[in-house]
Amino acid sequence: MPEVKYEEVGRRLFQIHKEKAAEAVVEKIRRKMPSEWTSFTSSDIDLLKHILGEAWVSIKRTEWESISFTKLTKNDLQGIIQVAKQVRNKEKAGKMAIDEISHSLISKE
Repeated sequence: MPEVKYEEVGRRLFQIHKEKAAEAVVEKIRRKMPSEWTSFTSSDIDLLKHILGEAWVSIKRTEWESISFTKLTKNDLQGIIQVAKQVRNKEKAGKMAIDEISHSLISKE
């Protein structure tokens, strides 16, 4: 069996925490707006999870935990997904997009 470096285990564990944080938020949002949720495609939801995971990395844990994700509206989510699409299409720099999304999330506290 090949040896696994501690750094690699640490990176993978961090990635798992990031994914779980994003999935938990998406689940909260989905439960809050079940009828509007159906208007989002699976691609939209994947982009949302990805960009929320990146925001999780850049926001302090205490701030992340105080964000009221259930206050996000359908328009808020569409805006976040639009920014994620701009990053995916290389129309906007990732760091700039994450800062923009992080600021908008923190303002929802």
